[in-house]
Amino acid sequence: IWIGLIAALVWALVTQPSVPKSTSHVTHTAMVSIKGEIAEKGESSAENILPAMRSALDDSGSKALVLLINSPGGSPVQAGLINDEIRRLRKKHGKPIYAVVEDTCASAAYYIASAADKIYVDKASIVGSIGVLMDGFGFVDTLDKLGVERRLMTAGANKGFLDPFSPQTDEQRKFAQVMLDQIHQQFINVVKQGRGDRLKENAEMFSGLFWTGEQSLQLGLADAYGSLDSVARDVVKAEEVVDYSTKDNIAERVAKRFGAAVGAGAVSALRTLPAIR
Repeated sequence: IWIGLIAALVWALVTQPSVPKSTSHVTHTAMVSIKGEIAEKGESSAENILPAMRSALDDSGSKALVLLINSPGGSPVQAGLINDEIRRLRKKHGKPIYAVVEDTCASAAYYIASAADKIYVDKASIVGSIGVLMDGFGFVDTLDKLGVERRLMTAGANKGFLDPFSPQTDEQRKFAQVMLDQIHQQFINVVKQGRGDRLKENAEMFSGLFWTGEQSLQLGLADAYGSLDSVARDVVKAEEVVDYSTKDNIAERVAKRFGAAVGAGAVSALRTLPAIR
């Protein structure tokens, strides 16, 4: 088992993920999918999305790029990298870039979509959530009730201020809030820059609330109803859609499944081991 796992991992390391390319150069609509959490090393990381967008727009046959989005959000850093690259590629190639929302385009996903020339939604899509959060738990009182002493040693008075087993001071809360407010303002600026005078701002627009696709049209957060097929057919005028999304190669898929199977087997085996007292 271990020899097989090592062989699969080595194969995955030497075989890079593939970015599909059009082989015919027939006029088409290029598509890059942004699905799930936007996070480093994830399917919708900047590492995967950026080369896919470049490949799509470099192709002489692509008439426009559609970002097909279905994501609840994620990292503002990853979203910022993708947002910046959308702007750069539009200027370089002069091709339109559209965002088409399926179920959800919230938080960091909307951060990305706001850079598109136009945003298309379904009437029941979830759009918005323009806000920033930092969450966690505090177990200080629980430890006291259990009679457990937390021993945390740090060099630096604030090094452990996010430790859930240590109390948080007012100064630390204020410090964290300043960071959140700053990132939130960056988000707001990006949305205003991307949407411009299409936005119909109200007191709740940047509060973190989210809206249906129908409401998002009324607020100027989106432009029109549309799907991948309808945008390709009616807006881009190129019905053929070519998917440029970065795909895991076969070796990586095998390695991931094999690793998951080994992990599940190990957990099962540990549960059956006798306890040593």
